[in-house]
Amino acid sequence: MEEETLNIQTPIVFDESIAHCETHAHQPYASSTFNNSDEVRITVQNQDLCLLPSKISLHVYGNLVTEDGSTATESTIMVNNAICHLFEEIRYEMNAIEIDRNKDVGLTSFMKGYVSLSPSQRSLMKNAGWRDVREREKLTNADGYFDVSIPLNLILGFAEYYRKIVVNAKHELLLTRAKSDVNAIVKTAAEQCKVVIHKLEWLIPYVKVSDRRKIQLLRFVERDAPISVSFCTWELCKYPLLPTTSKHVSTVKTSIQLEKPRYVILGYQTNRKNKKNKNASHFNHCNVRDVKLFLNSQCYPYGNLNLDIDYNQFALLYEMYANFQAAYYGKNPEPLLKKAEFL
Repeated sequence: MEEETLNIQTPIVFDESIAHCETHAHQPYASSTFNNSDEVRITVQNQDLCLLPSKISLHVYGNLVTEDGSTATESTIMVNNAICHLFEEIRYEMNAIEIDRNKDVGLTSFMKGYVSLSPSQRSLMKNAGWRDVREREKLTNADGYFDVSIPLNLILGFAEYYRKIVVNAKHELLLTRAKSDVNAIVKTAAEQCKVVIHKLEWLIPYVKVSDRRKIQLLRFVERDAPISVSFCTWELCKYPLLPTTSKHVSTVKTSIQLEKPRYVILGYQTNRKNKKNKNASHFNHCNVRDVKLFLNSQCYPYGNLNLDIDYNQFALLYEMYANFQAAYYGKNPEPLLKKAEFL
């Protein structure tokens, strides 16, 4: 500290390695449609670029209408994170090789977002199609229109974890619409509604580097040296039919040496999937009393939780939820949900 204060001859250093960064919008092919079960492919053909995947976003514009095209009534609303519920799968490819994928995009991104996001990000969440915690605000206006920009790091682990540029590669994003929109909306009336997507754009930052740094990057690429790309991918494991017993053990999966499970997020839903009058973005506690995860011979947590939710005994469960950010991101936890909102 003293040396920094007294060293008055230190020169001023200007970092001009990045000249500027500009965001370009890429649309699907002209023949693409956004109907249920359709596959939408967005491609960046120009490979002489430096792209920043961690800042990529998905721009979606559309409206909620009835089957005859009129505006939906107040009895039909879009659920929290509804836009992600519109897609069954999303895949990210580079040079025709799959890098990352996410199945059941709405449920996976919603569970990951609840443990990762903080109260200071609520404005960003609203612009990405999230409603407030108590769900008092709507995603649509009075005429049923919505316009959201979803950061890709809320959907794919690759975009969240890998924060470097990608040089001279062909990028493709493939999205598959869900078979129906029933999980994106909840209604109390008998009207039949659907979500119509009018515009779907892939917003990608182009990083323009200085001439000196560009020469260095091109020389590195010419050597054809391998580039390590490490990230956490998210995999959703669902068990739709659980036995009606007080104790159950489920085998999640067997992992290879390269893909080791690092974190597990557990959620319960009762009779919510593909139900018109049920909110697919809500969860149920199911009066769970204890949860344990076994990795080979190791058990997490070591002791019993001894939960009794009816008698307000779930402090240990909330503590595990709140401490996820400290373990995953290495920062002081700022949980999105308060304890009263957790269950």
